[in-house]
Amino acid sequence: MTVTGIITALIVGLIIGALGRLVVPGRQNLPIWLTMVIGVVAAIIGTFIANAIGISTDTPGVDWGELLVQVIVAAIGVAATVAIMGRGRRSAL
Repeated sequence: MTVTGIITALIVGLIIGALGRLVVPGRQNLPIWLTMVIGVVAAIIGTFIANAIGISTDTPGVDWGELLVQVIVAAIGVAATVAIMGRGRRSAL
């Protein structure tokens, strides 16, 4: 992977992670680096799922179906991470 590819993946991950945080209700106390990691992983998994269910990624312009799948995966990742981190904090008290 080239430097440009890595930078693009980080930017896309940040955007997907931020969109995932926006659709999850309530306040999420996640650091920005964790949001970006969740976004990058969600972008990869979301692309895989979109290809598996037949959403074409060869469209000109923005592929809205793939983006929707990625945001849904990111929202699930954010919600799961907040739930896991929240449990750990409560049990430590």
